Amino acid sequence: MSILTHHFNTKYNTAPFSKIKNEDFLPAFQKGIELAKAEIDAIVRNPIKPTFENTIEALAFSGDVLDRISSIFFNLNSAETNDEIQKIAQEISPLLSEFGNDVRLNPDLFSRVKTVYEQREKLNLNPEQTTLLDKKYKSFSRNGANLPEDKKNQLREIDKELSKLSLQFGENVLAETQAYQLHITNESDLAGLPEGTIEAARSLAKSQEKEGWIFTLDYPSYVPFVTYADNRELRKKMAIAFGAKGFQNNEFDNQEIVLKIAKLRFDRAQVLGYATHAHFVLEERMAESPEKVKTFSNDLLEKAKPAALKEFAQLTAFAKELDGIEQLEKWDGAYYSEKLKQQLFNLDDEILKPYFQLEKVLDGAFAVAQKLYGITFEEIFEVDKYNEEVKTYEVKDEEDQLVAVFYADFFPRKGKRNGAWMTSFKSQYIKKGINERPHISIVCNFTKPTETKPSLLTFNEVTTLFHEFGHALHGMLANTTYPSLSGTSVYWDFVELPSQILENWCYEPEALALFAYHYQTGEMIPMELVHKIKESASFQEGMATMRQLSFGLLDMGWHAQDPSNIKDIKVFETEQFAATQLYPDVKENAMSTSFSHIFQGGYSSGYYSYKWAEVLDADAFEYFQEKGIFNKEVATKFKENVLSKGGTEHPMILYKRFRGQEPKPEALLRRAGLV
Repeated sequence: MSILTHHFNTKYNTAPFSKIKNEDFLPAFQKGIELAKAEIDAIVRNPIKPTFENTIEALAFSGDVLDRISSIFFNLNSAETNDEIQKIAQEISPLLSEFGNDVRLNPDLFSRVKTVYEQREKLNLNPEQTTLLDKKYKSFSRNGANLPEDKKNQLREIDKELSKLSLQFGENVLAETQAYQLHITNESDLAGLPEGTIEAARSLAKSQEKEGWIFTLDYPSYVPFVTYADNRELRKKMAIAFGAKGFQNNEFDNQEIVLKIAKLRFDRAQVLGYATHAHFVLEERMAESPEKVKTFSNDLLEKAKPAALKEFAQLTAFAKELDGIEQLEKWDGAYYSEKLKQQLFNLDDEILKPYFQLEKVLDGAFAVAQKLYGITFEEIFEVDKYNEEVKTYEVKDEEDQLVAVFYADFFPRKGKRNGAWMTSFKSQYIKKGINERPHISIVCNFTKPTETKPSLLTFNEVTTLFHEFGHALHGMLANTTYPSLSGTSVYWDFVELPSQILENWCYEPEALALFAYHYQTGEMIPMELVHKIKESASFQEGMATMRQLSFGLLDMGWHAQDPSNIKDIKVFETEQFAATQLYPDVKENAMSTSFSHIFQGGYSSGYYSYKWAEVLDADAFEYFQEKGIFNKEVATKFKENVLSKGGTEHPMILYKRFRGQEPKPEALLRRAGLV
C-alpha cells in the first residue's frame, strides 16, 4: 500500500515529503481513483431516496484521498519537478480527466443530484448548502450530464486531449526558459547592473564551472538585466529570447498547441450549447458574459489610453534627450522607465533594497496579519518539506488554537517554474464536528542570498510577497463546511481581492514601520523614501493599465469567438494588440506561445479579473483608509464576510455585506491617478 493513500502519521497530518518516492505516485493515483469510485458507487446504489445529506453532502466529501494525492503531486510538478515527475504527469492527467468525466457524466448519479436540485425550494437549506447544491448541479449540467451518449463521448475525448496539451504547453515553456543563457565574459558588458545581480550571475557561472557571468530568463535574473543593463544590444538579445519562448519552430514550439487548445475549448463549449468558451466560463463569474468583460475593459482603456500615450511620449522624449534614441523599442521600456523614475522621484530599487531583507518583510507580513486578524506565526522544524529551502510555520489564533500550517518557498531553482503563486496541500473543511485546518503554501522566485548579502527584495518583490500572502490568508482563515467551497474556491474574478488588497499596506508608513529596516545599520526606512514610494506608485500607471488590458483582450480574442479561422498566431496577435500597442512589434516574438496563465493556468477567459479585482480592492481599501488601516472593526468585517467565507455565497453579496455597497470604479481611477 502506498504511503500516500493513508492518514499521514505526522504532525498535523502534514505531507511526509521525505518518505514519498516518485514511483509511489502512479499506484497511489490508481488507488485514489478506485477509492473515489467506490464512494461514488455507494452514493448511486443507496436504496434510500436522494436527500441533500446522502447525495450532495456525500458527494462533497468524496474523493478526499485522491484530492490530497493530487495536491501534493501537482504542487511538486510546479515547484520541484524533474523529467520523471513530468512523465508521470503525462500518464496521470488523462486518468484524472477520465475519472472526472466518469463522475460528471454518470447518469444515475446525476439523476440523484437532479432530484435533490428540483426539490431545493422545500429543503430549508442554509446559504452554504444552497450554494453547494447549485454548484454540484451545475458541475454536471455545465459538463454535459444532460447530453446524449455520443456527445458525452465527444466531451470525454476533448477533455483528455486538453489535459495533455496544457501539460505539454507548460513543459515547453519551462524547457525554453531553462535552455537559454546569456554568458558574459567581458566585464564592461555588466555596466549599469546592480552588484547583487552581478554576484548572482557570477555564482551561477561558478556552479557550471564557467568563467564570467551567466544570466537566464528566470525573473530574478531577467528583470534586473533588462531594467539596468546599459548595453542596449544585450538587452535586446535577452528581451527577444524572453519573448520567443514557444515560438521558435523547434521541438518546444507551442504554436500548434495553442491553436489546438483554443479550438478544442471552442468545440467543447459548442457541444455544451454555449456560443464560445468565454460564454461558458463567464456564466460562473461576477462578470457574467464576454460582452460585459469587453465593455468593462474598453471603458477602462478609454480612461487609461490618453494617460498612456502621454506617458509614452514623455518616455520617448526622455530617452532621446538622454541617449539620442530615435525609436523606443520593447527592450528599452524598463530601462528608461527606471531612469526616468529615478530622475523624477530620485528613487531606485537599489536605494530601497537594503531596507527590504526577505526575512524582515516576511515578518512584516506576519505582523500585519496579526494586527488585522489576531493570528501569529511561529517557525517549526518538525514538519517535513519537499526542499530544504522551504520554511514551515504554525499559525495560531488568539486562543492558541491551530489556524493553519504555512509553507514558504522563496528562491528559483532547477525544476521550479517562474513566477509566484499560492497553493494548498490540504483544504479546510468541517466534518463530524471536527474543523480540519488547512495546509497552505506560497511559492516565489526571489533573489537568493549570496556569500556577502542576505536576500534583499526589490519593491516589486515586496508587493509580490504581500500579494501571495493575501491569497494565503484567504486559504488559512477559511471557515466553511465543505472543502470545495473553502478558501480560494471562489469565483475567479473575486479570488484576486484578498491578494491585491494586501499590497496596499506596502505603501503605508504605519505598515512599513513594522519591517522596513536597513539590513546593516538597522535604521528604519526614511520617511522621505516612503513618501516617494507612495508618490511614484501611480508612475506610468496609464501604460501599466493598458498593458494589463491588452493581455485580457488577447485572452478574450482567443476565447470569445470561433478560433477556427486563426491560422497564424503572429498575425492574430497583431490584430488583437492594435488598440493597445505602444512599442514597435518584434517579429521574432509572440505572447500566446508562453502565455501560461491562459493556456496552462486557470485564467482562460479570466485574465480581465486582475483589473476587475483591482476595482474591488481599491474600493475596499478606501474603507480601511477612512477608518484606519489597522482598524479592528473593518478588519473583522473583511475576515468574517470575505476571507473566512470562501465561495459559500455569491461574491457580490459577500462584498456588499463587508462594504455596505457595491464597489465603485472611481476608487481605482483615483488611486491610479487617472482622474
